Amino acid sequence: MKARISVSVLIVAAVVVGGWFVAKPRAASAPSASVPTFSTAEIGRQGHFYVGGHYAGESGNETMHGAMYVEVWVPKNVRHPYPIVFVTGGGGQGAYALKQTPDGRPGWAYDFVNQGYTVYMMDYPGNGRSAYVPGVDGTITPPRSGPLMEEVWTGGRSPSSDWSKEQHIREHRAQEGADWPQAKKYSQWPSDSPNKGKMGDPVFDYFAKTELQIAAVPEKVTLDAIVQLLDTIGQPVILLFHSGMASIGWLVADARPQLVKGIIAAEPVAPPVENAERGLSGPGRIWGLSNTFIHYDPPIKEASELQPIREDKADGPDLLPCWVQKEPAHKLINLEPIPVLNVAGEASYHRPYAHCVAKWLNQAGVKTTFVGLETVGLPGNGHQMMSEKNSAGIAKFFMSWLDKNVH
Repeated sequence: MKARISVSVLIVAAVVVGGWFVAKPRAASAPSASVPTFSTAEIGRQGHFYVGGHYAGESGNETMHGAMYVEVWVPKNVRHPYPIVFVTGGGGQGAYALKQTPDGRPGWAYDFVNQGYTVYMMDYPGNGRSAYVPGVDGTITPPRSGPLMEEVWTGGRSPSSDWSKEQHIREHRAQEGADWPQAKKYSQWPSDSPNKGKMGDPVFDYFAKTELQIAAVPEKVTLDAIVQLLDTIGQPVILLFHSGMASIGWLVADARPQLVKGIIAAEPVAPPVENAERGLSGPGRIWGLSNTFIHYDPPIKEASELQPIREDKADGPDLLPCWVQKEPAHKLINLEPIPVLNVAGEASYHRPYAHCVAKWLNQAGVKTTFVGLETVGLPGNGHQMMSEKNSAGIAKFFMSWLDKNVH
């Protein structure tokens, strides 16, 4: 009897130790209030994949180079036929900036998917989740400094401060125009901190954590990857540009005009022909929208054939004169059928010259509408408008324009 009991005890012990008995799982608990979350109920499907890329390096030691990470969200109820492809950032902001604002609200990607748009986001080759290959992808520029972010993006530091002047001297920039008169109109940083828009403001500090280094990957590598993305999607899309990546975005539209139904250009890198950002000068976007070849009609081989001239007079107070083509102007033949919305924030450092992009496009035959956001009830924005207080209102305005102009 004792032997039987001992054997039974051993069997039970073996079952418990061996994991035959499974403990009842604990009830799931919601994250604490300090963890920013929001509903993703409208996302029906997601995809995570790579496009582009080729092997590079010595024979026998080849490495995949130039592949680009892409994320797609498909709404449960697709209500719009053309997906949104975000070609944004380029100055140290990854796709994360489209998903969530620095104060924890849903970002532009959610705004669009919640209204029935399929959306595509990407990490460009050499950045984020797209591999950086040392010795192939060039040098790395570190993230922006806190003081520079305070000045150009969050209204936390005056562009006429002593720090700003010293910074321009260190970078050998021209001092004239280093500050911009519209800066004093800034009002959209999403924080109520006593240090609002400055280092030490929790929202600012979180924003700084999201800044990325920038790899000097050749433009053509990124262009080829985005073009392959459009080919993979295989249906017409809407391109949404922002900032430095716009130069490549225009080239994508030029390469696949049959796959682009509309373009929203939110403060694309500008202006045409010559730099003017915060006192800079010298050549920039010599082909009007880019620094590399884009198709014009009559055809040209060199950018100088556009015969650009600088206007004698600016289009209004606190604006810079634009560069335009000498008439008769060459037409951007592949972009002509594509409607374009070009917007700028009221307080952005792009504002003195942002309208020049629309002027160049219209002269080149591309129907383009320029809108200062304050004229549609969205005042006080800077360059990083997708991270600001009224970001959802801006996305709503974009969608209203699409409803009226893209069919």
